[in-house]
Amino acid sequence: MAVRAANIGPKGRRRRVLMGAATLVAGSVVLVVLLMSGVGRGWRVALWVPFWAGALGILQARAHT
Repeated sequence: MAVRAANIGPKGRRRRVLMGAATLVAGSVVLVVLLMSGVGRGWRVALWVPFWAGALGILQARAHT
């Protein structure tokens, strides 16, 4: 069985999880605001960036990279 080498320590993992979660929450808040204000679908498509960044941070923390 191969041993996985961690790229980041516990502090870095915690920071990535917190920033990832904060980005997902911020994206969700913006999505709700956009839905409530009735803006076009094109504006909501731009929210893939914060959702992708948030998910990436959490996944990197889980994978220790």
